[in-house]
Amino acid sequence: MKQIFKKVSSLCTVLLMMAVLTLTGASAVWAEEVDDTVKQTLITTAEGLTDTIVTLGDEDIENYSKSSDAFTTSAMSVWAGSKAELGALKERSGEVEVKASDDGYTVTVPASFEKADANFVYVFDGSTGAPTSLTVDVQYSMAETLRRAVMNTIMGIAIVFIVLIFLSFLIYLFRFIPNPEAKKKAQAAAAPAPAPVAAPVEVAEADDTELIAVIAAAIAAAEGTTTDGFVVRSIRKINRKKR
Repeated sequence: MKQIFKKVSSLCTVLLMMAVLTLTGASAVWAEEVDDTVKQTLITTAEGLTDTIVTLGDEDIENYSKSSDAFTTSAMSVWAGSKAELGALKERSGEVEVKASDDGYTVTVPASFEKADANFVYVFDGSTGAPTSLTVDVQYSMAETLRRAVMNTIMGIAIVFIVLIFLSFLIYLFRFIPNPEAKKKAQAAAAPAPAPVAAPVEVAEADDTELIAVIAAAIAAAEGTTTDGFVVRSIRKINRKKR
């Protein structure tokens, strides 16, 4: 932080020291209202820090980032992330706002840049009066806000579709993973079923008594004898081939 304060006017340093003495003796009043002298000191310090930070080049930012002071390294990191998005400083526009809290002050310095407006928000420690953090709040126009919203929506939809395509492809690959259980079921289904064994058909012997008597009578008549001389025991049909 001492490296940044070297580029701030000596008047800011004197006012800052006066503010420390004033704030130390009036810490109980800070939470309710800001003393005019303290307020002016904080405004001057915040504006001086802003004018110094926005003029730093990339090499200066890199050098200050190696500082052992926590505020300096944090401020350089914040400004490095917003510098390209804002462009060069046009002017400090608007009124600087100072708000008091129980443990310190919040000072907001509005500024206009080539690409967008931004608010440099500083937090000052209540006991020492030294800056502890910096936030660069970029103020986007309505058109830029809508453009970013549309881009975020498109990106969200694209990500959803990419994930769905990936899941579909992953599910498609499942068919190439061997499944022993399914293979066993397929083999069992493909095995031929044993042929059914036909139940033996019992052929009931017909009562051929009358047929035997007729045949026996015919034989006896042909031989010129009686049926007492022979016995017909069975009758069998002979299939003769047709010529």
